[in-house]
Amino acid sequence: MTAPAIRTVPTQPVEGQKPGTSGLRKKTRVFMQPGYLENFTQALFDAIGGVQGRTLVVGGDGRFFNDRAIQIILRMAAANGVARAIVGQGGILSTPAASHLIRLRGTDGGIILSASHNPGGEDEDFGMKFNGPNGGPAPESVTDAIFARTTELAEYRTLDTPDLDLSARGETALGGMTVEIVDPVADYAALMERLFDFAAIRDLFASGFSMRFDAMHAVTGPYAREILENRLGAPAGTVLNGTPSPDFGGGHPDPNPVWARPLVDLMMGEGAPDFAAASDGDGDRNMILGRGVYVTPSDSLAVLAANATCAPAYTGGLAGIARSMPTSRAADRVADRLGIGMYETPTGWKFFGNLLDAGRVTICGEESAGTGSDHVREKDGLWAVLLWLNILAARRLSVAEVMARHWAEFGRNYYSRHDYEAVAADRANALMDRLRSMTEFLPGQSFAGLTVEAADDFAYADPVDGSTSARQGIRVMFDDGSRVVFRLSGTGTEGATLRVYLERFAADRHDLPADQALAPVIAAAEALALIRDHTGRAAPDVTT
Repeated sequence: MTAPAIRTVPTQPVEGQKPGTSGLRKKTRVFMQPGYLENFTQALFDAIGGVQGRTLVVGGDGRFFNDRAIQIILRMAAANGVARAIVGQGGILSTPAASHLIRLRGTDGGIILSASHNPGGEDEDFGMKFNGPNGGPAPESVTDAIFARTTELAEYRTLDTPDLDLSARGETALGGMTVEIVDPVADYAALMERLFDFAAIRDLFASGFSMRFDAMHAVTGPYAREILENRLGAPAGTVLNGTPSPDFGGGHPDPNPVWARPLVDLMMGEGAPDFAAASDGDGDRNMILGRGVYVTPSDSLAVLAANATCAPAYTGGLAGIARSMPTSRAADRVADRLGIGMYETPTGWKFFGNLLDAGRVTICGEESAGTGSDHVREKDGLWAVLLWLNILAARRLSVAEVMARHWAEFGRNYYSRHDYEAVAADRANALMDRLRSMTEFLPGQSFAGLTVEAADDFAYADPVDGSTSARQGIRVMFDDGSRVVFRLSGTGTEGATLRVYLERFAADRHDLPADQALAPVIAAAEALALIRDHTGRAAPDVTT
């Protein structure tokens, strides 16, 4: 059979193809425009030095356009000389499973199609990112090179071939490239079984322990069913909304108390299960709940770090802990007690990669519901859920008891995030520019009764490779130990999202409602930043 001819297609640069902290995210219809995905794919291939003879992993979270995009990418990969593409069956791969597959098979990286926790559908969001050979998101040097290439691209290469059948496992040829369709769950599930004490967790479920896991109609449904129900013996029906849907069942696949409200209501009501969790669109985020208890992501990171030795993979202790700058300092207190390193990085999992590769840290986390360890180079929602289950199985305490004991030992960092979504970009930038101009003059000034001790525009110097990242968010520290952080998010697709992170430490009083404990910090943030004036909002759109 004659191999299909490579077709070189003339093109012109497309504006705005600059990857953010998690790749390129736009509205789905933008990605569906003729040439848009093709341009970005070719720019990616060119920016990493070409892909001739390389092996790549390809998969996504199953959102609308996922299947069509994979067919386009595979044809272009073959035309550009890729030797082998490893693809999740049906085009499905959770982000942590993709990271593991890249590392397990020793590939040259992978393309992950997802907009993570953003809604999916023809009128919603789509995304694409490149992960390197270590399984982690591409560093800024690579994403900058991809963007630079998008601004000068004159042609892309593809094949004119029929679509491949992605539903059947096995190997097939596409031009000179071998396409290998693999079970998206099996290798990841085997990894989890090596990390955790599955026998102890099975005994926990056998004792009558009850749980609900909300997959939010997203990618983790098949993973959760295989691990929780099939391998750990949780009753059928433990996994809710477990079938991936192109529009996530019409919902918003972000595991927080706003978008996973039915699960929160279940856990706060009569007859609640012992434990509940949720994950997001691509499986890299998590939400943890106990009966009557919501565990903030910042607290979850601290608890997981403090109790990690309950799991076989971490019995030797932790090398260190890393957290994103806006994440609460609860984990810092754990690191200090354990006598291990603590690293504060910009937001974006790629900043943890060097620390993990260098062996400086074992566990990492972000306030935006991402936690993970050195088993992959992405945050991992199911990993966090399984570590919680391992801790509960080992300690035989309720979630509420685990939290109470943790706060009694380390104190409590009351914490919340206020999101002001789709703010006009010029107004959001004006707010941030004003704060930047004020930082050096803020120490000693008082706002709503709180006095500023220090303020800065956070900059990070990577201790491994010496690279620097500036303008990562405004930090304002008050003399009572409270803190507020202002940052514009890079994960939205419209306007700007202003995120305001609020934190207040209490050494003893641990039973206050978070909004009550944080009221002075909330008032100080408004007085300092004039949020209402800049956004026109009397309150945040989302509070977590």
